[in-house]
Amino acid sequence: MYARFQEHLASELAGIESAGLTKHERLITTPQGAHVGVCNGKEVLNLCANNYLGLAQHPGVSAAAAKGLHEWGYGMASVRFI
Repeated sequence: MYARFQEHLASELAGIESAGLTKHERLITTPQGAHVGVCNGKEVLNLCANNYLGLAQHPGVSAAAAKGLHEWGYGMASVRFI
């Protein structure tokens, strides 16, 4: 039964690929901002990242993050009911 499911998935994926619907991830070669460099040497408009404004490299944001880490530490948080 599992083999049939694998065959079904492989067939579906092949159909998606042949229809040109497969998303191929681009390698980003620069820090993220409004524009990013990609592996073919071109610069493209970046509309798909949480840092599309480039604020992660902003000195004020970095300083505030460092201050928060120093003051409060860092760790994964979870629901208090657990």
